[in-house]
Amino acid sequence: RQCQRPAKRCPRPGRPAVSSTGGDIVIRAEGLVKSFKGFRAVDGLDLTIERGMIYGFLGPNGCGKTTAMRMLTGLLTPTEGTVQVLGLSVPKDAETLKYKIGYMTQAFSLYGDLTVLENLNFMATIYGLPSKRKKQRIAEVMERYELSELGDRFAGKMSGGQRQRLALATAVLHEPQLLFLDEPTSAVDPESRRHFWEQLFDLVDGGTSIVVTTHFMDEAERCHKIAIMEAGQKRADGAPKDLMAAMGANVVEIEGPNLREIRRKLLGTEGIITAAQLGARLRVLVRDDIADPEAFLKTKDETNGATLIEKVRPNLEDVFVTATGEGRQ
Repeated sequence: RQCQRPAKRCPRPGRPAVSSTGGDIVIRAEGLVKSFKGFRAVDGLDLTIERGMIYGFLGPNGCGKTTAMRMLTGLLTPTEGTVQVLGLSVPKDAETLKYKIGYMTQAFSLYGDLTVLENLNFMATIYGLPSKRKKQRIAEVMERYELSELGDRFAGKMSGGQRQRLALATAVLHEPQLLFLDEPTSAVDPESRRHFWEQLFDLVDGGTSIVVTTHFMDEAERCHKIAIMEAGQKRADGAPKDLMAAMGANVVEIEGPNLREIRRKLLGTEGIITAAQLGARLRVLVRDDIADPEAFLKTKDETNGATLIEKVRPNLEDVFVTATGEGRQ
């Protein structure tokens, strides 16, 4: 239904708005602030998240990722700002919203003294699934997340990877439109992490939108878009490849003896943003207004003795460094 002004579309209550790029907006937050006794854990956060994507919050512990997520789910009331999730005002409509979203907490929050099947039955009842549908959905998620042979296993006796699969199964049991995952892979091995992310992309293909927090750079690169967080503020926002292209630096790696000494001398030098050693190479971020960063480093006395100086592809860690801390101008 169109408004009187044709340039805007009137979202129906409980229905996502439409973004300028044509996609449904599942989350819109403006000026979001959360203060605890004067400390701003989240400070002026603006977000627009479209349907059908994995959107990641990237940042260190204490940067405000979990606090932001808890406000988006209606579990915390913002000190300032407004939030709309799936067309619903949060936290006012949080009760209605909870049946439309799934939430997987960082710490395992299911009942350790209940079996896998008992946990799933309990959560299906909480979500109000009808008896016939409950039985069907439990069977589906147990098969999908490799829990069929673990139905009688107590949750407290499961491995980290098994608990992770059970937590995801319960979070999607009621087929939510939007799934929130708070550092879901922090306690599992690399193989389980890779498998978990493949499951997330399967969910996206099925129509679920996902918001995930992480402090792993490789996980953040898997997201369609990310927000880099620091000290409660969003420092950068966009698709990882776009952030890499616009980070304002070129990346050069150096090989040779005395890399620690080269790093020490380069830090604080005009044109050098930062330098860090990665194994047998020194990774140097050079300001992008320097036209030829390789030649720039080769002519410097600080790199005397280097056996190789070459420009390389940036990664998300480089973006993180330039957007936060010492790299932020």
